[in-house]
Amino acid sequence: MGRAEEKKTEGKAARLRKGEAAMAEEGRMFLQRLERHHDELRWLYMELYDNSSMFAELCDHLKVFYEERNADLKAQDRERERDPEWYRQNDRMGMMFYIDNFAGNIKGVEQRLDYLEKSNVNYIHLMPFLDTPEGRSDGGYAVSDFRKVQEKLGTMEDLESLTAACHKKNMNVCMDFVMNHTSEDHEWARRARNGEGEYMSRYFFYNSYEIPGLYERTVPQVFPTTAPGNFTWLPDAGHFVMTTFYPYQWDLNYKNPRVFNEMMYNFLYLANRGIDIFRLDAVPYIWKELHTQCRNLKEVHTIVRLMRIISEIVCPGVLLLGEVVMEPEKVTPYFGTVEKPECHMLYNVTTMATTWHTVATRDVGLLKKQLDIISRLPREYTFLNYLRCHDDIGWGLDYGTLLAEGKGERPHKQYLNNYFQGYAGESNSRGELYNADPVTGDARFCGTTASMCGVEKAGAEQDEAAMERAIQMDVMLHAYMFMQSGIPVLYSGDEIGQLNDYTYKENPNKAADSRYIHRGPFDWEKAAKIEDPSSVEGRIFGRLSRLETIRKTEKAFVCQADTWTVDTWDAGVLCIGRYYDGEKILGLFNFSEKEKTAWINETDGDYIDLLTGERRKASAVSLPAYGFYWLKREEKKNENV
Repeated sequence: MGRAEEKKTEGKAARLRKGEAAMAEEGRMFLQRLERHHDELRWLYMELYDNSSMFAELCDHLKVFYEERNADLKAQDRERERDPEWYRQNDRMGMMFYIDNFAGNIKGVEQRLDYLEKSNVNYIHLMPFLDTPEGRSDGGYAVSDFRKVQEKLGTMEDLESLTAACHKKNMNVCMDFVMNHTSEDHEWARRARNGEGEYMSRYFFYNSYEIPGLYERTVPQVFPTTAPGNFTWLPDAGHFVMTTFYPYQWDLNYKNPRVFNEMMYNFLYLANRGIDIFRLDAVPYIWKELHTQCRNLKEVHTIVRLMRIISEIVCPGVLLLGEVVMEPEKVTPYFGTVEKPECHMLYNVTTMATTWHTVATRDVGLLKKQLDIISRLPREYTFLNYLRCHDDIGWGLDYGTLLAEGKGERPHKQYLNNYFQGYAGESNSRGELYNADPVTGDARFCGTTASMCGVEKAGAEQDEAAMERAIQMDVMLHAYMFMQSGIPVLYSGDEIGQLNDYTYKENPNKAADSRYIHRGPFDWEKAAKIEDPSSVEGRIFGRLSRLETIRKTEKAFVCQADTWTVDTWDAGVLCIGRYYDGEKILGLFNFSEKEKTAWINETDGDYIDLLTGERRKASAVSLPAYGFYWLKREEKKNENV
């Protein structure tokens, strides 16, 4: 053998040894993580299932999914383990969108990443894209295959290409993980309908109404008008099946360890496709018990804690985002505790609804109280803040406080829905009701941010003065949202002031669901106008971009900052303070169409207007209609708040 051949052989052997060493190191890392969490993982699992063989199977699969995780994702995991606060910085900005509405398909999204970067977005939430039956999908939340992308959107390979491209741009990708139910077209459901006992046990099947009737006595209805009741009769199967949401969405039985294990395998399979954040859909509903409301039961928290542990063993760079559309006291437990965390992040649902209540009442009192509650929570808790999303607005407000102010629940909900339809309160809003119940008077509301702020009405009437007020209101609400504690998320189209889309009524698969009014396709022709400062799109995009840039450069916007509210002595004006590492910022927001004065008196120095650079005092601050200020205290050494 010649010297050249010897060198080639030696190089090959060295690479082999290096690869073997890397594999051995990775194996040690997995075992270290498993050992660190094993006792709690086993204790919680056995508490739920008392099934050691299924637990052993779960652990074996965790190792397999870890070994299948690619090198780039493992490197990302290690980097995020070293910096567990990586997602809580002031540069984090999200956007949620439907893939087909935004860019046609997954490949189209990858081609639009430059636009997202220009929008200061580095966290994208892809609305449901897994396989669903046409016409019975509930907007993608009736999954028929957890390992297949809807054909019209692309393939799993396309998804992996997109997540890899996003990671190269330091973007994170979020998806919906629908845990509570499957589509009736899922393989498990089809086999259950055919009478296979193994698969019937994965759902809630009953051959008479006796037990379903007992459930119905205590379990509230989610959609009392469009999908009344919590069970559906299957004539071909001769059984009732539990369907909390819609008849074609069958609730999974998490008392069956096979259901838990298989859903965790689906979760890890998707994590290995490069998903960074899993939005746990309808998580409070996933455990069912007779004689309860089947919401927020303690076993739900056990399951979420198990998911957190499993992710920390296999893919510690992955985050859990809880969708808990409940009152504040029922939301925060889903963070777990500092010692035993559950979700990394939760949606700030109540604050979102209270924000729109404030718009309609021009009274910040309830909102201030809500923000004060959040400010008192541990700073480790991270909320996702938003003005609008794919869903309706349910008026889950603090009616105890409102009643003390003379506002009854039913008449106040009626006022809010009338206001946002444009019928009351000198409103300029436009939108539609969802799931209106004539018996209870309850209803939810649908519409885009811009239409709710009056952009739609002003445009239709060609009223430039009204348009400027509407844009100002829109921008003020975003400035306020950016000021909250947590991570801001835009709903696609809000950055250009996209309006309600009424064409959904022409589609028989959508016409009955008014939520599609704010799920219209993204208008790329309007997006092309963002460089034109005279256009509505350019005016909104440019002002939001300016705010987003400031937020990224001011460290007081990190999630770890102290936040609080300041009394303004005017019902229409909100003041939020932020403080971190010696830097202090005040945000003042006028929720009224009239000029107001914030009667604050911060005597700790001069402040700089972050939008204009002007120096001013933070006292008796005058704000124009829907005006706002971000004021930063001039830095002084060794000074505390």
